[in-house]
Amino acid sequence: MKILEEAQAVLEIEARGILALVPKLGPSFEAAVEAIYQASGRVIITGIGKSGIVGRKIVATLNSTGTPSFFLHPTEAMHGDLGMVTPADIVLSISNSGETPELTLMLSSLRHFGPKLIAFTGHPDSTLARQSDWVIDVGVEKEACPWGLVPTASTTAALAAGDALAVALIKRRQFNHRDFRRFHPGGSLGERLAVQVSEVMLTGERIPLVHPDQPLEEAIREMDRKDLGTTLVVEPETRVLLGILTDGDLRRLLQQRLSLEGMLTRQAMTPRPKVLSPQALASEALNLMESHLITVLPIVEENGCILGILHLHDLLGRGEFKFR
Repeated sequence: MKILEEAQAVLEIEARGILALVPKLGPSFEAAVEAIYQASGRVIITGIGKSGIVGRKIVATLNSTGTPSFFLHPTEAMHGDLGMVTPADIVLSISNSGETPELTLMLSSLRHFGPKLIAFTGHPDSTLARQSDWVIDVGVEKEACPWGLVPTASTTAALAAGDALAVALIKRRQFNHRDFRRFHPGGSLGERLAVQVSEVMLTGERIPLVHPDQPLEEAIREMDRKDLGTTLVVEPETRVLLGILTDGDLRRLLQQRLSLEGMLTRQAMTPRPKVLSPQALASEALNLMESHLITVLPIVEENGCILGILHLHDLLGRGEFKFR
């Protein structure tokens, strides 16, 4: 047996299964997202076996991103747990076949409680689909196992559809990093965003600095030396911040077909950039960066003198965040 070839084939099958979902998403998915957003209740996710395990992961993702959710086991539901369901809730059922007996029986009883129903299924003409208000087709061409029996690609596709649902709700709710930190006070991201910027900013010789009347060529060399894609422009005597020069500023000059030869830094810099005090929280810095699509922030004293510079990579860790 060629182990690597078998493993690679599995990943290719599952990747194709996820990509096949893209053209299937349509009005039903949009309506389901809007229904969850508008609902005053919770999202109740249910499923049997491996679909249930996928459902529990989707619950965790929704809860951590601002959508209150819980998992309801179909068997336990039929023995008293249906009492947790209210008409204000939304029920999301996961079943590749759409014919899981415990699930279809539970949904028949759920109709009397009044919640709206969403189905994740690989068979849009199944019993589960017919009982639901919105049907999301998560079907895959084949499973990754040799016999096409073990839930592999199908559960991966359902999990990916759950992530798509959660991220769509993040966008719809305008859920931001400050909200995320509130739900993750013990996480590594939460820890980083809870500190003051003075604890994570660059200081001393690591700050790229130039004077406004220096040739632009020297400013570019300073940007290259400090490797931050920017340099701060300060008054020579006081170090009061006057402006900032970024890679973006240079690109804009080139797009205007302006000659950079003989140009002074003050002619190319952006004056009055966004700044923060050293006492500001890292979460505040991140929100400011995100809202203005910038990756660096000068950190200044009350009198405008430079104390440090904060880069997005040092705030979050390299590779963990990027603007679209």
